[in-house]
Amino acid sequence: MSVAPGIKKFFTTELLKWNIEENNRQLPWKNEKDPYKIWLSEIILQQTRAEQGRPYYEQFILHYPEVQHLANALEDEVFRLWQGLGYYNRCRNLIAAAKTITQQYNGVFPENYDEILALKGVGPYTAAAITSFAFNLPYAVLDGNVYRVLSRYFGIDIPIDSTEGKKYFQDMASELLDKKQPAAFNQAIMDFGASVCTPQLPDCEHCPLQSKCIAFRQNMISLLPVKTKKLIIKERNFDYLVLTTEHEVYIQQRSQKDIWQGLYEFYLIENEKNYQETSIWQQLKPYIQQNIDIEFENRQKLTHQLIRSKFHLILLKARPSFLTQGIWVEKDSLKNYPFPKTILSFLSRKKYF
Repeated sequence: MSVAPGIKKFFTTELLKWNIEENNRQLPWKNEKDPYKIWLSEIILQQTRAEQGRPYYEQFILHYPEVQHLANALEDEVFRLWQGLGYYNRCRNLIAAAKTITQQYNGVFPENYDEILALKGVGPYTAAAITSFAFNLPYAVLDGNVYRVLSRYFGIDIPIDSTEGKKYFQDMASELLDKKQPAAFNQAIMDFGASVCTPQLPDCEHCPLQSKCIAFRQNMISLLPVKTKKLIIKERNFDYLVLTTEHEVYIQQRSQKDIWQGLYEFYLIENEKNYQETSIWQQLKPYIQQNIDIEFENRQKLTHQLIRSKFHLILLKARPSFLTQGIWVEKDSLKNYPFPKTILSFLSRKKYF
C-alpha cells in the first residue's frame, strides 16, 4: 500500500511532536534499552493492561535481574511470581526462552530480528518492539493501539483480524515508521493509542491528528477498527473437593494441555450435575468426618472460556489410600504453590482454614 507523502509527513511529524511535548505516560520499562527487560515487559503485557502488569514486571526484575537468573529458577517459583496474571502459557514460554538465551547465546540477548522471533512465545510484534527499543532497528510494532490509531486516522475498514488486514496494517505501519528514530515512533504511536485514541471515549478534542483524521471527520470513530470474528465462549463447570485432614490439604498439579497447565488445584470434578453421585465420592464416603458444603462459588472469565467453580470443604478422618495423583501439604504451606486465580479467590477466605 502507499501513503500520500503529505499525509504521511503530517502523521509522523505530529505524532513525534506530541511524543516530545505531551506524552506524559510513565511506565517503568519506558525508554529502557536492556533487551531482557524490554522482552520481559512485552511478555507480561500480552493480554494485560499496563497498570496491572507493572507490579509483576517490578517483582520479576527484583527476583531475576538477569536472564540467567530466570533461566535457572525453579519453575514453581516463577509460576508463584506470575500467579494471578493469567494466560500461563506466557509464563511457560518465558521460562523456555530464558533457557534458550542462556544455553544458545551464553546469556546474551540476540540482536537479530529473526533470532528474537524464533524465541518461544515471541511473535512479530514483540520481536519488533525489542529490536526497535533496544537496538533502534527499523521494525514497526503492530498492536491493538496501533491498529486503532491507523484504522481511525486513515478510515480503514479492512478487518484487523483478517489475513488481508494484518498484512495491510503491517505494511502501512512500516511505511509510516520514522527509520531514523524507530524507537521513538513506536513508543509514540502505542502511547497515543493508549492515552488519546482510546477504545472508548477518545480525546478527539485535544488530538493533534484531528484535522486529518477520517474517522473524526466522517463520524466513524465508534465503527473502527473493524473485526469479523465473533468470539465463542466455552462454559465449564468445576466442582472442587477441598479434601483436608486436621493439618493437611490435598492438592494436585494440572499436567494436561489445558488452562492453568503446571498450576495446582484441589481435587476436581468437572461438568457433573451432582458431584455426590460420582464414583470418587462413593470412595471418599468412608473417610469423611464432616462435609462442610460451603458452596463457595466463583466465576472466572478467560478469553475463550467461562469457568464456574464451586468449592466443597470436606474434613477427612485420614488420608484416603486411593488418592495417589496429588500431594498432601500442610495448610500453612499452600502459599508455596502456584494456583490459578479461581483457587486464590477461595484461599483468600481464610476462615475456611
